[in-house]
Amino acid sequence: MVTMEDYLDIETEWCPGCGNFGILKAIKKALVNLGKEPHEVLIMSGIGQAGKLPHYMKCNTFNGLHGRALPPATGAKIANHELTVLTVGGDGDAYGEGGNHLMHTIRRNPNITTIVNNNQIYGLTKGQASPTSELGMKTKVQTHGVFNTPLNPLALAISLDCSFVARGYAGNIEHLTGILAEAIKHRGFALVDILQPCVSFNKINTFKWYGERVYRLDEEGYMPDDRVTAFKRSLEWGDKIPIGVFYKKEKPILEDGFSVLKDGTLISRPIDHALVDELIDSFM
Repeated sequence: MVTMEDYLDIETEWCPGCGNFGILKAIKKALVNLGKEPHEVLIMSGIGQAGKLPHYMKCNTFNGLHGRALPPATGAKIANHELTVLTVGGDGDAYGEGGNHLMHTIRRNPNITTIVNNNQIYGLTKGQASPTSELGMKTKVQTHGVFNTPLNPLALAISLDCSFVARGYAGNIEHLTGILAEAIKHRGFALVDILQPCVSFNKINTFKWYGERVYRLDEEGYMPDDRVTAFKRSLEWGDKIPIGVFYKKEKPILEDGFSVLKDGTLISRPIDHALVDELIDSFM
């Protein structure tokens, strides 16, 4: 039986008190609760403090370019659709550099889970404003305050009919674990945005700040099956901030479009070198 120890406990380079620690623990607990062995899991990331998370786990990992985790994750899932594939990145990585990939991956609907450690700041490069930073937030670069409208990733995903949209909070590990497990089990593309306080560079959105505002949708009997209602709830931000599963929908996944996958994983097939040579020669 798989345990937390199977995913190892490795020394990290995160700041003491960082919200990433809660996310790392929740991911491990979700995988253990689902009975996923490390060799059955692939976690991909780009660049950033959140992007370091796969380095601190024992499983298959790939660390690529800034904002570019989703394309190789999609390719890996098609090549071996029996793998449990996750991507992990920060708000800058996923919504800034990777924003275009996010939109089109939602359209394709591969059966993968994207986890975004959203601390509303660029943590690795020492505190510049990110796509989700609050209006007016002052940083070493935005000395007069942020004047760009913050991106609402949940509203964006729901407007694109993403098949699973959720928000968690790094300060509530048990609740977050449940959300992640549900996202991983979901058949289709799942986006989990996680409120993750940055203790070093974001002095506004702290654990105390979130603790006074977050509330759980499931405690209201909320049902995530209505897209219009989900969109309206995704716009809530201020004195009250909802966490939980906002929207969930069953629909065909990308892998369903490849009939060849019905015969097993692509990586298990023998390679016909004659066909490969023929293909190469056709371009000569």
